[in-house]
Amino acid sequence: MLVAMALLGAAVLVALIVTLGNANRQRDRALELQAHSYDVMILARTLSGTIAQSEASLGRYVISGDKQLGQLYFDEWLLAGTQIDRLDRITNDNPEQQSRVDRLRAAYDSRGQELSMTALNTSYGKNGQALARYYQSRKSPTLAEINTTLDTLIAGERGLLDDRTAAAMGSVERSSWVAGVLAVFGVLIVLGAIMLGWLTIRAVGERATALADAELERERADELTAAVAVATAELRMQEAKLRQVQKMEAVGQLTGGIAHDFNNMLAVVLGGLELARRNLASDPATTRRHIDSATEGANRAAALTRRLLAFSREDALKPETIDAAALVAEMSDLLDRTLGDAITLVTRSEATDCCIRGDRVQLENAVLNLAVNARDAMNGRGTLTIVTGSAMLEAQQIGECAAGEHVTITVADDGCGMTPDVADRVFEPFFTTKAVGKGTGLGLSQIFALVQQLHGAVAIASEPGEGTAVTLYLPRTADVVALPGSPLELLPAGTATAAAATAPPAPPTQREILVVEDDPRVLAATIDALEELGYRAIPCDDPLAAPALLAANGAIDLIISDVLMPRQTGPEMIAALSPLYPHIAVLFVTGFAGEVNVAQFGGHDVLRKPFTLTGLERAVATAMASDRPSASDLIAAE
Repeated sequence: MLVAMALLGAAVLVALIVTLGNANRQRDRALELQAHSYDVMILARTLSGTIAQSEASLGRYVISGDKQLGQLYFDEWLLAGTQIDRLDRITNDNPEQQSRVDRLRAAYDSRGQELSMTALNTSYGKNGQALARYYQSRKSPTLAEINTTLDTLIAGERGLLDDRTAAAMGSVERSSWVAGVLAVFGVLIVLGAIMLGWLTIRAVGERATALADAELERERADELTAAVAVATAELRMQEAKLRQVQKMEAVGQLTGGIAHDFNNMLAVVLGGLELARRNLASDPATTRRHIDSATEGANRAAALTRRLLAFSREDALKPETIDAAALVAEMSDLLDRTLGDAITLVTRSEATDCCIRGDRVQLENAVLNLAVNARDAMNGRGTLTIVTGSAMLEAQQIGECAAGEHVTITVADDGCGMTPDVADRVFEPFFTTKAVGKGTGLGLSQIFALVQQLHGAVAIASEPGEGTAVTLYLPRTADVVALPGSPLELLPAGTATAAAATAPPAPPTQREILVVEDDPRVLAATIDALEELGYRAIPCDDPLAAPALLAANGAIDLIISDVLMPRQTGPEMIAALSPLYPHIAVLFVTGFAGEVNVAQFGGHDVLRKPFTLTGLERAVATAMASDRPSASDLIAAE
């Protein structure tokens, strides 16, 4: 019996050991599976929040146009992609969850394409279209697919967690039942049960400690996320300040060179006028020659000023026929001043007919942007080559170009070059290889958009260490380039090109003109010019006094008004007077209309300052010839 009891005790001990080992393994497995399920659910919730934050940032970017918000949307959307990759890795042991992750990835890619079109429209200034796309995307089935898939994935993982918890509880109950049965067999079973109980208590304590540690780590992760968000916001603020400083430095370099040329031209003007004054009575021929020299200097200064203004404003596309080779040649001085003395600029034309149809200012900006990028790639020292030529392309041989003749503009440098993966992404919005604060990643995307609008294409040839060549392919046009007119005159807004070439009308027969101008010197000069042309001019130095002068002088036929004045702008004054005096013609005169919406001119003609006497005469004639009711018609109607 003792031997039997010993054998039985040994068997019970073995059974207890086996039962305890099996319980420990099942407990560890259950804890591991539960932790895995919690990781999957937490990651799915985090992914949902990241996608929601990214779309909210895109909405704020569409409404405000702030490029920082656009970059924030882009970063958060990339973060969501990395979270999907991690979710794919931790669910690779579950085929059912893997299929849900695959559906989630497909919906994420489709959703990214929809949102990228909205961001792209906003980058190109099409905020209205971008806003419409954004609200339409809120009802997109891809968004519902993402949310449904995430909910299904979480629900599936929660079901697995419940099953695993139930299995673990069942295992504990079975182990307890076996321990109770074995306890009947004696002290060894009792001792074994006591040991098993002690081990169970320790396991439960370890589990509670592990849960507490997990909760503490989760709180620390939340705190770290908040700290990273604050640090990121501060970094972006500093980046914006640095970008503004760099922009001011670039503007300073450009305007510094132009100011040098402008001072030279002013020296010509002042010197010519002084010499003309000295020879006014003694030598009329010499006086005329000096006056002609001063006039030429003033013309060059006005042309230089208008070129600087053209680069500083953002206008809608104004298509015209452009000789690409001549455009690059005219930009040589501007490029020299912008790129600096350490860059050797070489321009070359390899074709005789390089006429294209496009917006001159936008095309000049594209060439300037490519030149600045090339300078940065060469670290400010090297040779930059701009070549204009021609190419006969087949359909879609380069991008989406149609078959036919194309004009090429190639900007090549001998800088560091690019790897193929970088060259494939250079036209993506917000993508840049420059250091933080050195670029926004929008310059090449805007060039790509301009070329697309002109039905052309862009090609890049680059090798690391061998430099980069960017070629613009633009459809050739058979139109003839119009000869430029006087640099001091501007075509009236909303009128045909031929209007500026209209011959001066017959003598004006003492028509009365009201001149509204806040600068007394410009006002006096304009009055003298009109009286020289045979008009009767009425001066007005305050736009708020114009209604009283119109009421006191019923024979006024034309109002010549400045655009920007302290108390009231010219368009605001005319908008208030037009319903009362629809029969009076209007001519706006301005030095720079960049701060006034062109639509506010109401279709009236515009003359740029400074203007010649001939230009003023033509502008007045064009304005007086515009269609409007006569004063006699208004009296008859009343």
